[in-house]
Amino acid sequence: MLKPGRTEQNLVLKREDGIAMLTVLMLTIILTVIGIAAITTTSLDIKMAGGERLRESSVDAAEACMSSGTQIILQTLANGAIPGTLTGAGANPVVTVNPLQSEIMGYPGFLGYSDSADPTSGAFAPNAVLTVSNYIVNMDIDRLYARPRSGASLAFGAAYAGAGSGAGSGGVEVLYRIDCFASATSGAATAAHLSAVYACLVAGTTCQRLY
Repeated sequence: MLKPGRTEQNLVLKREDGIAMLTVLMLTIILTVIGIAAITTTSLDIKMAGGERLRESSVDAAEACMSSGTQIILQTLANGAIPGTLTGAGANPVVTVNPLQSEIMGYPGFLGYSDSADPTSGAFAPNAVLTVSNYIVNMDIDRLYARPRSGASLAFGAAYAGAGSGAGSGGVEVLYRIDCFASATSGAATAAHLSAVYACLVAGTTCQRLY
């Protein structure tokens, strides 16, 4: 029996039935949101880590291209021509003898030749194509200029033509720029691009990376 002054509505408002269920529901919603956020963050971290691994592997492929480029230069200078070991069946990189040989040797008309290894360039015509793991790396070698080797007292013009032998060749070095563009597959967007300048002795013995 109701006490005087108390209504049925007051009793309904004071009842706590369902509060526990409402609390559990709110906690469930909050935990669900937190869980979704955590999953999203983890997924982004995984994608970022995967992208970093791909970037590192593409840079490694481009660095391998740099090493191959210096070897092509040294062997060509030493032999006076691109050796047959670089042009035979199954060779890696695949070398385009002309105009690469003329560029390396510095024949007239080929100094700063306007070919390019950049797939997006209108002058795209790589001097060599290297396959490294899952990457295709396009290579361009440009002869910049010749100069006396630091400390050398021999005549500057003694071996300017770029021959691998002859008097004075040890006192002259030639600067070359090597560009390497690595992509996951042929025709794909460039994943890594490296460019460096090397000073190589005309005798074809060493190449030093300048920058």
